[in-house]
Amino acid sequence: MKKAIVTGYTRGLGAAVAAELQARGIAVLGLARGRSSLAGIEQIELDMADPAALQAWLAGDALRDFLQNAGDALLVNNAGVVTPVGPLAAQDPAEVLRAVALNVGAPLALAAAFVRAAPKAQRRILHVSSGAARNAYPGWAVYCATKAALDQHARAVLLDGDTGVRACSLAPGVIDTDMQAAIRATPDADFPMRERFVALKEGGALDSPEACASKLVDYLLAPGFGSEPVDDLRS
Repeated sequence: MKKAIVTGYTRGLGAAVAAELQARGIAVLGLARGRSSLAGIEQIELDMADPAALQAWLAGDALRDFLQNAGDALLVNNAGVVTPVGPLAAQDPAEVLRAVALNVGAPLALAAAFVRAAPKAQRRILHVSSGAARNAYPGWAVYCATKAALDQHARAVLLDGDTGVRACSLAPGVIDTDMQAAIRATPDADFPMRERFVALKEGGALDSPEACASKLVDYLLAPGFGSEPVDDLRS
């Protein structure tokens, strides 16, 4: 039996991935600050940008109980933020700490707990990365750095040589989500490349969350998953 954990599952790509997994008969546990109207999945309200709250939840039995009897266990680390946006002088240090906790600390801690919680399962970890992990953008120092950390994490996991664990940090492309709307609303002074993202929206070049989720789940379930620790869904 396949079981999956999806973070940030209440909207955007995370919601579409949770629905796609469920449609394929895979049991889903969703982790997010809020709750979803999607029926039939287990839901945990958890602020993953709060290290103490995440640590307390991971210290319990909920993750182990959910993954019990899973033949294949899947973790989709989707939750993340693009903020703070702007040059260093414009960045709120508290926002930087929160972004690093959510974008890096949470997925790395979840990956470790996930592997330990299902020792007999074939475990697959998918970090939702970004082209920003591989190309530096002005104003996105924090976002670029945190996504690059996920890429390096997946590379190192492959080098660990555990055949029961596969990991990939996957850039999904540009998706029509609330994050994209926030990017387009960012002042040019904070994000000089804003017009590029406006043009993508106006040109109809954004993938829908549902279309992207279908391709992402295909990728996650494919026999060769993890052979490339860093990949792009568009390639």
